[in-house]
Amino acid sequence: MKRGVPWLWLAILLPLQAHATQADQVKASHGWIRLLPADLPAAGYVTLDNQGSSAATLVSARSAFYASVMLHQSATDTAGGSSMRMLDRLTIPAHGEVSLAPAGFHLMLQEATHPYKPGQTIDVTLDFADGSHLRVPFMVRPANAPD
Repeated sequence: MKRGVPWLWLAILLPLQAHATQADQVKASHGWIRLLPADLPAAGYVTLDNQGSSAATLVSARSAFYASVMLHQSATDTAGGSSMRMLDRLTIPAHGEVSLAPAGFHLMLQEATHPYKPGQTIDVTLDFADGSHLRVPFMVRPANAPD
């Protein structure tokens, strides 16, 4: 009888793994927001580690603390100029990592619902292509915080 027990666990656990959502696969760490003065938009940064065996696709983000949260990418061209464009999705490869960091991918947070101070934590919800969601805490840091 003891030999059948591992097979029973396998029969129970395999269907659960097959239904894991993209949000279940992704672990977020080091979330922080660079707070800019006045009504300027803030920028959000985080490391997204996909521990699953299939890609996860981030399609949007939202927060009760801001009217608008958009996914952007900054880039520098060969002449030294910089540009920023809005993205409609960001793929995190299977067993891979994507960093939202200064001068690259980032969240653009606009129209704060009220003033925030460094040291506060703000929740941002990441929305994935399969309809799953991941709530991530972001630490508010001052504009002159190191990257």
